[in-house]
Amino acid sequence: MNALTDHPFVKMNGTGNEILVVDMRARPQAISAAEAHAASTQPDAFYDQMMVLYPPRTPGTDAFVRIYNNDGSEAGACGNGTRCIASLVFDETDKDALTFETKAGLLNCWKTDRPGVFTVDMGAPKFKWDEIPLAEEFQDTRAIMLQIGPIDAPILHSPSVANMGNPHAIFWVDDVNAYDLGRFGPLLENHPMFPDRANITLAQVASREHLIIRTWERGAGLTKACGSAACAAAVSAARTRRTGRTVQVTPPGGDLTIEWRERDSHVLMTGPIAFEHNGTFAASTFAALGAVA
Repeated sequence: MNALTDHPFVKMNGTGNEILVVDMRARPQAISAAEAHAASTQPDAFYDQMMVLYPPRTPGTDAFVRIYNNDGSEAGACGNGTRCIASLVFDETDKDALTFETKAGLLNCWKTDRPGVFTVDMGAPKFKWDEIPLAEEFQDTRAIMLQIGPIDAPILHSPSVANMGNPHAIFWVDDVNAYDLGRFGPLLENHPMFPDRANITLAQVASREHLIIRTWERGAGLTKACGSAACAAAVSAARTRRTGRTVQVTPPGGDLTIEWRERDSHVLMTGPIAFEHNGTFAASTFAALGAVA
């Protein structure tokens, strides 16, 4: 039997970003990439990201969290998922603020004055080419030489790139719905320019205070929302003087407020969460894994 068979889960979403929460704090067990991917095939457990809570490994933190994309790969950060797990842990405690440890570092989350709405400190973005990372050196990552389509008439070109816990490429367009992101997304996610693959976002500047985005998420595909992509788009818009440092970002699933704080360069993301249902993993979900399961 694997770590997930008969284990309970909570299905939630953050601004439409499909999140599955699995609590392993009482019975910590490792989850393989194959098990994580298999879990996403259970109809009531489909997810964009699965947030697995483990006991804290650093003093002062509330849990260590491993984050899986639905293809079984791991992500460094997930802002929408962090708000979801925070809402569950807040219900267990009398705390107003929490700190979670992930592969990308510490993520702080706190309550707002609106029920069901939380803020996550996503940390400071990284802009150096080797921190994103890129396969070749660019001194200025506000716009790199990368395009899809004919050289003299590219369909998408000159993205801004950043690391917001995960690698991101932001393509500036006039209309995010005018492009077949389901077709171009996989090509760009796996482009040789991105040795660790990348999240691919189309961003439309609606005003100095408002961005509209669509994202092909690394390891998950088209998604209604990607919190780290919303943050990457917001900071890239500010870096290229398209917007100020506080904007409303609208993915297909709803609205997020992103503030790129000037005093320490940290990015704050505020948005809602929603509970969908409780469930339990069935043994049949993992039957195809054979001996691994």
